[in-house]
Amino acid sequence: MRRMINFKVVARTLGILLLIEGVAMLTALLISLIYGESDLQAFGIASLVTMGTGGLTYLATKNASFDIGKREGFIIVSLVWVVFSFFGALPYTLSEAIPNFTDAFFETMSGFTTTGSSVLNNIEELPHGILFWRSLTQWLGGMGIIVLSLAILPVFGIGGMQLFVAEVPGPTPDKLNPRIRQTAMSLWGIYMIFTVLETILLKLGGMTLFDAINHSFTTMATGGYSTKQASVAHYDSAYIHYVVIIFMFLAGTNFSLSYWGLKGQLNKVYKNEEFRAYSFFIIAFTLIITVGLYFSNWGGVERSFRDSLFQVVSIITTTGYATADYLVWPPFLAAIIFLLFFFGGSAGSTGGGIKIVRIVLLLKNSYFELRRLIHPNAIIPVRYNKRSVSDQIITNILAFFMFYIIVFVLSVLIFTIIEPDIKTSVGAVATSLGNIGPGFGKVGPVENFCNVHPFGKWFLSFLMLLGRLELFTVLVLFSPAFWKK
Repeated sequence: MRRMINFKVVARTLGILLLIEGVAMLTALLISLIYGESDLQAFGIASLVTMGTGGLTYLATKNASFDIGKREGFIIVSLVWVVFSFFGALPYTLSEAIPNFTDAFFETMSGFTTTGSSVLNNIEELPHGILFWRSLTQWLGGMGIIVLSLAILPVFGIGGMQLFVAEVPGPTPDKLNPRIRQTAMSLWGIYMIFTVLETILLKLGGMTLFDAINHSFTTMATGGYSTKQASVAHYDSAYIHYVVIIFMFLAGTNFSLSYWGLKGQLNKVYKNEEFRAYSFFIIAFTLIITVGLYFSNWGGVERSFRDSLFQVVSIITTTGYATADYLVWPPFLAAIIFLLFFFGGSAGSTGGGIKIVRIVLLLKNSYFELRRLIHPNAIIPVRYNKRSVSDQIITNILAFFMFYIIVFVLSVLIFTIIEPDIKTSVGAVATSLGNIGPGFGKVGPVENFCNVHPFGKWFLSFLMLLGRLELFTVLVLFSPAFWKK
């Protein structure tokens, strides 16, 4: 018989994480103080409420045992995004930047899950503190709130390989070091290095320091929030566009590979099968779209190539920035962009979606299944990076793909009740489940989600959570077997 779920350690962990969120709000308060704007009081109150709730919860459960099992890990990881979004919405509502709580929660969940969908039509009119908090939610959510906490929680006596397994994107998270805290520190070190480097390069390209920091936060998180209403298209600069492309590409790459690359072991990067497939898909689709745009008189060769490359990298990494409205492209090219909604970044990256490694293994398994039909007695294993992949992993990937398609189809059917326009419904569901940001129809790259029905916003927020935690982490909570002793 399994032991009971340790709800006290769940509450204690959430309390600690709320303390961290409250401290993060203080950094946005500092920005408000620097610019002397009206959102200062909102951040002060929100931070006190968040830290107060976290502190009281921690003190009330300080005698809880430190035993975190798989079930506690799933509950903590699923709840933390909801709890963080609930308290993270307070600065928006208290400052009246987004007075409606449903809209504020949607914006915050979109931030923490790095989706990038927005309800705002007045971004450039908002106070600097609010804009900074908006970007910071994505930066914190990018590598994962839980991975961040793994570097801190051991100080409080709570370890957590269980949390790492439940949180890190991808079917097979890599451990860079034998200790989970060292792994978290390594990942965040790389994350911060890239963020600082992009900030410097964007500043050199003409952005203000504030805009450079915000765009670096949301690029590395593959989130896509911008301080400009027109997104990156606001900057008519090839230099800025290419800098953002490079860092979107890096953010969509497995951070383990970035670790080895920074250590000079480039052969590990080049030999990685997922990295090669990731690069191939980007190059192939970029070339196809470039040719299509050029011959449809979109612009010269360089402009066609740049817009193609930018949108392909933006969508495949699930960043969601825009330099062009792909809905006005020829239908064939727009269809390719929609196809990319179902790719996603690499496993172990900050990107969402199905993930390249799953697509590679699905294609391989399908091909080998044809060979097995021809040679029924032959043993033909699926290999990945020259290693045989177990049947259990293949089964898991097939199950994930099946669940992804089922959830997508059912969600579209539900959303069409709210939004009769099928193009908008399909686009909204696909972009939310894939954590991408812009969709199709009325929620395309030059539109947003402000006119979606309130129930639709809550529903899409749930899909963002499902997509960010790769379905199983959340869906398992709806299984009766999960709650049995």
